[in-house]
Amino acid sequence: MTTNTGYWVNYLDPKLIHLWGNMGVSYYGLSYVLAFVLGVCIHRLMISRRRSPFGREEEEVLLYALVLGVLVGARVGYCVLYALPELIARPFFLFEVWHGGMSFHGGLLGVIIACFWVARKTKVSFFQIGDLITPIAPLGLFLGRIANFINGELWGKITTVPWAVVFPRSDPGVALEFIQPRHPSQLYEAILEGLVLFLILQWRFWKTTAWRFPGRLCGEFLFFYAIFRIFCEHFREPDASLFFGVSRGTFYSIFILLTGVFFWVRSLRLGEKEYPKQEMVQPGTGPVKSKKKK
Repeated sequence: MTTNTGYWVNYLDPKLIHLWGNMGVSYYGLSYVLAFVLGVCIHRLMISRRRSPFGREEEEVLLYALVLGVLVGARVGYCVLYALPELIARPFFLFEVWHGGMSFHGGLLGVIIACFWVARKTKVSFFQIGDLITPIAPLGLFLGRIANFINGELWGKITTVPWAVVFPRSDPGVALEFIQPRHPSQLYEAILEGLVLFLILQWRFWKTTAWRFPGRLCGEFLFFYAIFRIFCEHFREPDASLFFGVSRGTFYSIFILLTGVFFWVRSLRLGEKEYPKQEMVQPGTGPVKSKKKK
């Protein structure tokens, strides 16, 4: 549907399948599921090419930890970083996930905690685990931002560019013809933070020796994500009050950028390290060394 000014109106249905009332299969939930499924597929390729210190059993442990870390971290992060007054006034707001509200920055912290736990359990370096995850993570960001666009949320600032979109939820109660068109900033983020970052890190992982320097890919992921996020924030309508004159997304991303630089410099100073040797990986098992002939 388009308005009389020619701008497309985002009336997309957030639900792929409606079951009962407001319950159903949402594109946002589906984006999480699809991201983890594709992540496992890519990790299986890493195992087959001897680019992972994990086997199938360790992969399962890592997957469960990441799912919990992403979901809990993203929700808690949103409530604390973007909706703290609401959380203080109504503590049960934390569990009202049907209203939406997930934060990348909180999800990142949840993933970091999950990686520390997996590192202790498997005795694999925290940074080596991070270097496995970060080349895959942008897929989840890409799918999540596409879902944000379908949901008609996290819209951009008012604009008159030819590709602007009218988001009815941006001005509830206002007649459609009076709603201002906005930047589809969700798609900007999907392309830069998702697709472009995915291609960069996949190239770095498969075509260079970056994976041999623990923490280097982690640093590059954080650095490029922060740069892309800060750029996209110029087009995105702030979804909370400003910090020091900038959006919260920009403010938090500054610390992510600095952390990325620190990780990259650290990897340079510590030098090259290989993953534990895997002479043979059997389905359903961890790394297994082949038996010597007697």
